[in-house]
Amino acid sequence: MAQQQPLAIHETMELHEALNFKTVCALKSKMMYGLAHDEDLKALLELNVQQSTVAIQALQSLLARSPIQ
Repeated sequence: MAQQQPLAIHETMELHEALNFKTVCALKSKMMYGLAHDEDLKALLELNVQQSTVAIQALQSLLARSPIQ
């Protein structure tokens, strides 16, 4: 397998921005889950939290290639 090149500075900044966005989305969905009364809405919010968690983990693994920490 070929060695992956480190990320450029602008790529690192874009990943940080995406990571912050997904984190806020996950937190908002978790907070709204407690306020929701509709079961369909709760299911959508829970699905969003699960998908956001997967995306956050993927973004964090990409950030490990960043030259700046």
